Amino acid sequence: MSTADAAVESASSGSGQGIKEATGPGADSVRTESVRPESVRAERLFSKSIVVSGIRCLLAYIVLPFVTPFIGLAPGVGAGFGLVIGLVAIAANLFSIRRFWRADHRWKVPVTVLHVAVIGLLVVLVINDIRELMG
Repeated sequence: MSTADAAVESASSGSGQGIKEATGPGADSVRTESVRPESVRAERLFSKSIVVSGIRCLLAYIVLPFVTPFIGLAPGVGAGFGLVIGLVAIAANLFSIRRFWRADHRWKVPVTVLHVAVIGLLVVLVINDIRELMG
């Protein structure tokens, strides 16, 4: 029986209070940890902000340059969409940074570094979109 199986069996039998206890070989290396709701929300917001940034890049580099000419849209339409989506992506990244710091998440510093890098790239894209729109 594996350590994880032993932990599940121990939690399901016994006093019924949901206390998880690992038994068996290697049980001392098993650690049960409660997860704070703030951390879970911070991780979800992180995922969403990275997805929004990824969608912006997908649109900017694949969909808009290659698809819009085929469907007859004007060249400035791509830059307009890119500008709006870029600003939304920057806001999502900023909210995610804020959530990680307010939750005092253990990964707040590495996540902040990643977000700042993504925001830097998005700012460059937004500047390029503004230049293209202004002509």
